[in-house]
Amino acid sequence: MKDEAFSTIGARKIYLLPCLFTAANLFLGFLSIIRCMQARYCSASEMMSMEFYTQAVWFILLAGICDSLDGRVARLGGKESLFGKEFDSIADSVSFGVAPALMVFLMILSPTEQFPFFRQVGWIFGFLYLLCAAVRLARFNVITHPLLPKSEQEKNNYDFLGLPAPAAAGSIASLVLVLNEYDLRAWALALPPLMLLIAYLMVSGIYYPSFKKVDWTTRTRWRTFLMSIAAVSLIVLMRNIALAVIFLSYVFFGIFRHIKMRKKSRRKCCH
Repeated sequence: MKDEAFSTIGARKIYLLPCLFTAANLFLGFLSIIRCMQARYCSASEMMSMEFYTQAVWFILLAGICDSLDGRVARLGGKESLFGKEFDSIADSVSFGVAPALMVFLMILSPTEQFPFFRQVGWIFGFLYLLCAAVRLARFNVITHPLLPKSEQEKNNYDFLGLPAPAAAGSIASLVLVLNEYDLRAWALALPPLMLLIAYLMVSGIYYPSFKKVDWTTRTRWRTFLMSIAAVSLIVLMRNIALAVIFLSYVFFGIFRHIKMRKKSRRKCCH
């Protein structure tokens, strides 16, 4: 009876404001894909090509903002629905799956024309990333399903299991921004290995903080507050480098915390 209620009533609920943010997320991902294709096949100048890639990066980052807002708006108004969750995952697969995968795939062709090997296997890196992003999003929908026991839902709401797709896409996009800003596109060869690492982290068993519980009523210590102000100031002053540092710090924070927790559990087992 409970399953039937979710399948009939839950599927019909479509709330306007959260879905508008999700649609904006999807639209920005689509624009990013267009800019990546324009950048690759732009015949005007190298500068124009770099500008297109930069715009594609900002579209992905803006899509990440819309993705964070749709869920918060839905929870704030008590308007969460199964349709909204599925729609959000479909939009995320475009903005944080297809767009960054295509960006890296098209970027590594240009600086690696002297390395035929990378031109032949470049699509594999992109597809593996896209596959892991899709699996990550599908797994998130499964482990946050309303039919799960309350204890499991609370655990999954506190932390993300695996690197979130928006953070994965933001890490890649912010590095592309640095490469373009400082004319380091020859270093684009480092993107495919990083993409494989990020792809693995998305489907791994490593937990990442979700920040879902952070809102206007959240209390914090002075040290955390001052660090937040410093981080915002860093983004404003050095936004191109700062974004890459923040995203990569989040990526490796999960790895180091996971290793630390594993060591603690081993010590407890030994004692």
